Amino acid sequence: MAFLDACNISFAYGENVVLRDVSLALEPGKFYGLLGPNGSGKTTLLDLLIANRCPSAGSISLHDRQLGSYSRQELARHMALIPQEFDLGFDFRVSEVVLMGRHPHIRRFASPGPEDLARSRGAMVDLEVEHLSERLITTLSGGEKQRVVAARALAQDAPLLIMDEATANLDIQHTIQIFQVVRSKVEVGGIVLAAIHDLNLAAAFCDEIFLLKEGCLHAAGSPQEILVPAMIEEVYGIDCQAAFNDFNQSHQISFQWRQERRA
Repeated sequence: MAFLDACNISFAYGENVVLRDVSLALEPGKFYGLLGPNGSGKTTLLDLLIANRCPSAGSISLHDRQLGSYSRQELARHMALIPQEFDLGFDFRVSEVVLMGRHPHIRRFASPGPEDLARSRGAMVDLEVEHLSERLITTLSGGEKQRVVAARALAQDAPLLIMDEATANLDIQHTIQIFQVVRSKVEVGGIVLAAIHDLNLAAAFCDEIFLLKEGCLHAAGSPQEILVPAMIEEVYGIDCQAAFNDFNQSHQISFQWRQERRA
């Protein structure tokens, strides 16, 4: 049974339709990639799935219950978000920012308990930001802030983790680190849905891929089915070569570009 189920959803900003009749289902124990060119509707789709917006048509259900019937706190127990951009604007310490991820689990007016503190500390250790715990969030570099925001989402300990191009501003070392950490959550039954620009990352970490084009779900399937030259040329307008290699029961793809984007 699907954890989250979107059925024939559409969305428009005024007369500008940005999503058309998109259906997808997320199941436990899988890492899903959301791919597509800029403007294909990835961020809008994620906004709908986390209930930041309501679809103009279709429905979204979480545990067979309509998404709109959940309170924000209830939703936060089921799903966490790592956004691409994050700005608190206040001088919170890093440890306080990460602990914010535990708020859905803390009763109103109650203080964080030992489990909340342990989850927060563990998330900081996993993403190697524990040494920044006493620093003010406003003093960190962009990459450091992004790792702290990722730690906050991990501390939230929600079954579904949504990433909106969450590593776009990170170097390759920390990008792979975050993907490895969230991949480990999938191995114990978690769910990840990540909007990704890097096709190689998608090939290396994803179990299934949703490919958007001009607001429609163009294709869905395994990386081996989706990340093939014909599909990439059709969606991105790029002529490429691709080769899959089996290593340790995982698949990786490497692209050699033959020419620039076609006019």
